[in-house]
This record gives sequence, C-alpha cells and structure tokens, in this order.
Amino acid sequence: MSNPPAPTRPQARPRSDFKLFRPIQTRWMDNDVYGHVNNVVFYSYFDTAVNAYLIDAGALDIHHGEVIGLVVETQCNYFEPLAFPGAVEAGLRVAKMGGSSVRYEIGLFAEGAPLSAAAGHFVHVYVCRDSRRPAPLPAALKQALMPLL
Repeated sequence: MSNPPAPTRPQARPRSDFKLFRPIQTRWMDNDVYGHVNNVVFYSYFDTAVNAYLIDAGALDIHHGEVIGLVVETQCNYFEPLAFPGAVEAGLRVAKMGGSSVRYEIGLFAEGAPLSAAAGHFVHVYVCRDSRRPAPLPAALKQALMPLL
C-alpha cells in the first residue's frame, strides 16, 4: 500500500493568470508592528478591487441597487510582504459565474512584480437588498463580468 501524494503547496501566481489590474495605494494604517501590511488588510484590498471594478463598470449600485453581493466565502495565501509606502496592483478574474453567485480570484502584486505577493478568492452571493434572498445575477453584472471570465 502506498502513501497518498502530499498536498501541493499554494504557489505565487503570475500576472498572466489575471484578466484586469486595478491599482491600490497602501496606507500608513495598513502596516502592522512588524512593518508590513497586516494579513487582514489583504481581504480589504480584495473587496476594494472587485467592488471598485463593479461600480466603475456600472454593474453595482451600492446605495440604490435592488441586488447586492454578500461575501459567503473567502481565502488568501501569502507569499511576499507588502508595505506602506507602496503601490499594489490587484489582478482580477472570475473563476465561476453561477445563477446567483460569482467566485472572484484576486492576485495582489507589488508594483511591477511578476508574481503575486498574495492570491486568493472570495464568493459573492447576490441577494435582493430587502429580503436578503438569493437573486439572479442582473444582466449588467453579467455583462461586466464576461471580460473577467
């Protein structure tokens, strides 16, 4: 009887894995006592990159839209530190688009770096703003996500 193969360790992702890049400027408050961006801030960068893209594309109205996206799953692997001051380039792609959900994959790169400092994903389930029940993806959202598939 042989041993099962060891699980593969996550690897930094190349820029070519992503369809679009958005700039994010680090802030003084992002650094922790160790002198680098704290791990929880990476999730904020994920959220910022995706939602800024959706707002700019006219696919998300955070104040008056009938449908909103709720994060139901998130994950991140860290490969290199990021720090203030510094610019981050967030690579985006859509790995899966369902009837009411979207899995976004994000790579965070130090400015000009060929490999991601961190990479992960989150899943939005789109729901009716009032009932909080799953809702079909609006046509404008689908249209905005197609270039990221």
